[in-house]
Amino acid sequence: MKMKTSTGSKVFDVLNLLFLLLFAFICAYPFYYIFLISVSDFNAAIRGRVVFWPVDLSLVAYRQLLLQPDVYNAFFISAARAFTGTIITVVCSSYLAYVLSRNDLPFKRIIYRFVIVTMYVSAGLIPWYMTMKAIGLQNNFMLYIIPSAIGPFYVILVKTYIEQLPRAVEESAKIDGADTFTIFFKIIIPLSIPIITTIAIFSAVHQWNSWQDNLFLVSRRELTTLQLLLFNYLNSTMAMGDVSKMKAMDLVGAARNMTPMTLRMAMSVITVFPILFVYPVMQKYFIKGIVLGAVKG
Repeated sequence: MKMKTSTGSKVFDVLNLLFLLLFAFICAYPFYYIFLISVSDFNAAIRGRVVFWPVDLSLVAYRQLLLQPDVYNAFFISAARAFTGTIITVVCSSYLAYVLSRNDLPFKRIIYRFVIVTMYVSAGLIPWYMTMKAIGLQNNFMLYIIPSAIGPFYVILVKTYIEQLPRAVEESAKIDGADTFTIFFKIIIPLSIPIITTIAIFSAVHQWNSWQDNLFLVSRRELTTLQLLLFNYLNSTMAMGDVSKMKAMDLVGAARNMTPMTLRMAMSVITVFPILFVYPVMQKYFIKGIVLGAVKG
């Protein structure tokens, strides 16, 4: 039997839908506006003509960016950092969480508290810089990987999730002769896919957006990340240099449609665009994992 919906409920549903659509528009419009600026005449944007669609559509800024070899290399470094760093972070944080979830671990509470304390207490920038330099991570790609191998927040989420799993499964594996690594990789990981996916999303976004370690400890251009390249462009008065240096382009049209601001906006779009696919693809795992991983404190 179908339940009758009252008029008040229908009105509420409509208003709720309109509110959510408005909220989604407010969240998405800033990025959409950046895209509009990157493909429009900047003078039109200054005069307020660019609102919902581009004015004097032009892809000159993107064509100019694609002529820069640094962009390709920086994109590769950022992608390699996000992919490798996410895998290392997921494996290390998950394994530490599994170890801390075991009741037979000596000094379990003390170790766990030490992990939590690192979320609130930091030595600061200078000790961090000196430590990274002392262990040989300066101008080293592993600078992007090793310091973030353990995430305290990720450990808390995974530990809480693992503690909700049936202990009988692990005990059965032990009876069959499985060691700790076998239990972790063949039993715990498959059963913890939702929370593993959740921390993978967090880690991938963090790795993709990070640039301060690159700024302070890396001087080699071949290790520059896309985010630091964007930072440099945003702080540069000329962005990509003189427009007259562009190759095989209509210079009159380029000078009219491309300014340092449009280049910055185009670079922002290129930097943000890849990571936008992470949440839609992993949404169902993300929601399930973050809820189940945070039930217990």
